[in-house]
Amino acid sequence: MQYALLCYADEKAWGALTEAQQAEVMDDYGAWTQAIVRSGHYRAGTKLAPTAAATTLREKAGRRLTTDGPFAETREQLGGLHLVECKDLDEALAIAGRIPTLRVGCTVEVRPVEPLPHT
Repeated sequence: MQYALLCYADEKAWGALTEAQQAEVMDDYGAWTQAIVRSGHYRAGTKLAPTAAATTLREKAGRRLTTDGPFAETREQLGGLHLVECKDLDEALAIAGRIPTLRVGCTVEVRPVEPLPHT
């Protein structure tokens, strides 16, 4: 079964870390990613640009509207995601529990992925 590991962080708190602290976390992130690639769990993943680079699209009354920035103002922003193949939720949680940004305040949501009916 596939699980999405959705990584949320406070962009301001991340920005408050020193460059050395950020580099250490990202180096550990690279090692974590390589480990799940080697174990066969990795399916996809990406780091997202900061929310300032986002554009939100909505449709209201038949009109398409775009807004600069994220959909909602929140304390934590979606910073990246990983798609992993696991035998069950426990295995997905174990993999998510090793994500290096957890130690600097990141929150990881683990959510089962449901297949689309047309695939």
